[in-house]
Amino acid sequence: MALPSPKPADGATLFKQQCGVCHTLSSSEPMRQGPPLSKVVGRRAGSVDGFRYSAGFAKADFTWDEARLDAWLTNPQELIPGAVMAYRQAKPELRAAIINYLKDN
Repeated sequence: MALPSPKPADGATLFKQQCGVCHTLSSSEPMRQGPPLSKVVGRRAGSVDGFRYSAGFAKADFTWDEARLDAWLTNPQELIPGAVMAYRQAKPELRAAIINYLKDN
């Protein structure tokens, strides 16, 4: 008897569990430890008004896209030296679910 296929990762649940402690998806909510992530795909890195970024972001000259977000979630300090985000996600399928969720929000 074959085992049932695992359910695909749910980006909303993953965001809430793994990202929501430090980030919101609403610019109307008070900022947390990290900047709000609404409309992050297509946004210039380090550009949320009123958020105090780490020094590494001053040198980050790019716009967030799927590939950059994947690199960021894999190893933030490798993408932006001096970044203070401690979170890392080793599993590609979980990173993809979070990124897909962010694309829609």
